[in-house]
Amino acid sequence: MEQLADITIRRLLDNEVFELDQSLQEPAHITKRVLEERAQKEYFRALFRLPRQERLLEVVKCSLWTPFSRCHTAGTVYTSDSYVCFVSKEEGCCTLVIPLREVISIEKMENTSLLPNPVIISIRSKKAFQFIEIENRDSLVESMSQRLESVQRKQQTCCKKTRRKELISPLPYYSLYYDDMCTDSETIEATEKLNRHSLNEEALMSTFHQTEPETSDSKVTMEQVKEGLWQDHFSEYGRSCMFRTEKIRKLVAMGIPESLRGELWLTFSDAITDLASHPDYYANLVEESMGKCCMATEEIERDLHRSLPEHPAFQNETGIAALRRVLTAYAYRNPKIGYCQSMNILASVLLLYAKEEEAFWLLVAVCEKMLPDYFNRRVIGAQVDQSVFEELIKERLPELSEHSTDLSALSSISLSWFLTLFLSIMPFESAIRVVDCFFFEGIKAIFQLGLAVIDANAVDLCNSKDDGQAMMILTRFLDHVKNQESPLHCITSQHACFEDDKESFQETEIADLIRDSYEKFGDMTVEQIERLRCRHRIRVLQTHEDTAKENTLRVVAPDILLTLEELGEVYDLFKREHFINCYWGENVPVLQYHEPSLQYVDQYRIDRPQFKSLYNLLSPWMCGVHTDTVAHRAFRLLDENMDSLINFKEFAVCLDTMYCEELNEKIRLLYRLHIPPALTENDGEEQSPLKTPLLSTTRPLCVAPSNGEVNDYQEQLRQMLKDLAKDKEKNHEKELPTMNQREFIQFCKTLYSMFHEDPNENELCQAIATVTTLLLQIGEVGQRIRSLGSTSEESSGNDDGGDAAACSRVPEEDSVFMDTRDTARKNSQTSTLTEGEWTVTFEQILASLLTEQSLVNFFEKPVDLKTRIESAKLNQYDQRITPLLIE
Repeated sequence: MEQLADITIRRLLDNEVFELDQSLQEPAHITKRVLEERAQKEYFRALFRLPRQERLLEVVKCSLWTPFSRCHTAGTVYTSDSYVCFVSKEEGCCTLVIPLREVISIEKMENTSLLPNPVIISIRSKKAFQFIEIENRDSLVESMSQRLESVQRKQQTCCKKTRRKELISPLPYYSLYYDDMCTDSETIEATEKLNRHSLNEEALMSTFHQTEPETSDSKVTMEQVKEGLWQDHFSEYGRSCMFRTEKIRKLVAMGIPESLRGELWLTFSDAITDLASHPDYYANLVEESMGKCCMATEEIERDLHRSLPEHPAFQNETGIAALRRVLTAYAYRNPKIGYCQSMNILASVLLLYAKEEEAFWLLVAVCEKMLPDYFNRRVIGAQVDQSVFEELIKERLPELSEHSTDLSALSSISLSWFLTLFLSIMPFESAIRVVDCFFFEGIKAIFQLGLAVIDANAVDLCNSKDDGQAMMILTRFLDHVKNQESPLHCITSQHACFEDDKESFQETEIADLIRDSYEKFGDMTVEQIERLRCRHRIRVLQTHEDTAKENTLRVVAPDILLTLEELGEVYDLFKREHFINCYWGENVPVLQYHEPSLQYVDQYRIDRPQFKSLYNLLSPWMCGVHTDTVAHRAFRLLDENMDSLINFKEFAVCLDTMYCEELNEKIRLLYRLHIPPALTENDGEEQSPLKTPLLSTTRPLCVAPSNGEVNDYQEQLRQMLKDLAKDKEKNHEKELPTMNQREFIQFCKTLYSMFHEDPNENELCQAIATVTTLLLQIGEVGQRIRSLGSTSEESSGNDDGGDAAACSRVPEEDSVFMDTRDTARKNSQTSTLTEGEWTVTFEQILASLLTEQSLVNFFEKPVDLKTRIESAKLNQYDQRITPLLIE
């Protein structure tokens, strides 16, 4: 169930980096066997630190001849598109990774009682690996041979392209001397550009080697001893494809020699395979990416001089330029990640020990294989590992967890340990030893070293009074972790420069700290870490969602009148509608609507069908069969940028207006739903039920209610128009366009539909009939005024007497509408009206509606949103499931 929950929540919430396997694309096809296969693939890629796109094809029990132990070691062989991997049955005994690009042949040998079903894999370094006791040997060898042929064909194609490029000089030697069209300035500019993009062919450490000025003979001897041990190891265990055993783990813990560090990092991370498989890839990427400006390049430029600023290699333009090229090229290669802080620190260290192109592929290996999901906008992978680390502290250091029930502070402090591999908080010559262990062990090395650091300070942490003091304890400890064996000049960490610590502090040797980490916590396995990651990823992603919800409500709440509880419930329904469409959407890529990189209110957006569904569930303005039409108009109105999506704030403001705003704002929204852009030319062309005597303009404007009083609509309307004009000037409201007769008919249709099945339906219909008649007469008067005004202008030009003449010809019974003439004329100046066109304004409609108390009561009647929300929770899924059941 944990696997299924992990897949579900990552698919829904982590689409920023999560790529779903093909077998999991259809939720209905997910079975227990499919989940078990996926778990095995994840374990395979994590164990051997292989690319995500690597497919696990066969898993076979077998035994491998291990010459160092002079026997066959039982274990399991894993084969994929580009690799043959082996891991011993006994944990940590032996691991082997064979890239197919290194393989020359895969052969079956004669089957004997001593060597049952043997297979020999020969590699380029004139070594061979012998596997025995392989079940289904023939089919396995045949499939591996086919993949080997495919890899070899690709290699031959790459070699031909490389040789062809070598034969064609990119810059002919004579071009600088015999091209008469090339001026000196152009030549200099071209040369500078060439130099700017030229790649470093040596590791920066070979040029900026910082040895101690008075290096003792013992330190030099220690480096030589380490080099001798590694050379002996290569001869016995292999170099490019080596047996990885307990002996090599001890050698790595002792510290890799400076001269071999870059090579071994490439081998352990398998970045050497990517380097060999992609000739000229990096050089081409540099040419394509350099000079292009984007957000990533701006961030890179800001951080260039913050990358190991104490090291002379990065106080020089050579190192800065190389770092710029590597980071920019990677951002161009992987725009999903782009550039994240701490990548500059990692890349700068890689450049010290590897050539520029090698450093690029090492960065690819770290970001995409060894620390998956670490380097993105939300650093999900790092936060998951912080949560795992917190659980490991509780499990492995129970005394500390009993003393401090809340360990979240420790996991937060350790975030930089994981993101920068201790490079930012430990002296460089010590931290580089941690990086050695990381490339060999993977993230396990950081977990066990972090536990060793916490364990070494457990007593002080138990006595600490607050989180700040705990941070100071750990910071001071890490700053005093030394490497007495290092031949490098001591580089002070950045934060140590700001400490005013006059009292002596006990130093810790990095070799002792690494040894303790292996002795006390080295029994952790990759399988255990992956299982913990799966469990904690669900919690981390849910925490992100809770944070996103809190921040969204904080942004939206000040602009609306809904309570925070109601707003939270609406947000849940809004997000749930998105999730439902992930499974029942109609061929719409709804996953793209969740964008964690956007602002909180824009992270979830819904399209037209989703909005229609929510409108039907929550809107108080239900109009029977006309409801969907009104919902479509509301969506068009809210979709101001016309991207066919609306965010939560837009939806919440609309809902808030319907439920909580004053009467004039409700009518304003209703008015805007019946003019462009909400109402289109093709909207509402069906036969209107409003062509009845109710729309007659000959109906009287004085009606006697049941109490015998007579309402003088003319007087009421005149007074309301004056009051609205004053309010408008006071509030500086933006003037709305006028409404023509077609739009007005749709407006009336919506009102009649809203009153359907209301307990006071008859009274409301009578009231709207009176208002409709009144508005029709207002529109006709305005139409006559514009026609007469146009005639007067033709006869008297721009003389004001034209208006007076027009007014004198208006019938006396229509004088009540003369107050609306100025409004109509102003609106005609901002919108093109056909001469003599029938129109009414928002103010006229609002004033007319206010003359009927029953209509005022209807729009001001409180509606219980909580009841609608509870009903929506029950019916939201039914709206999607019912049509499927019918089908």
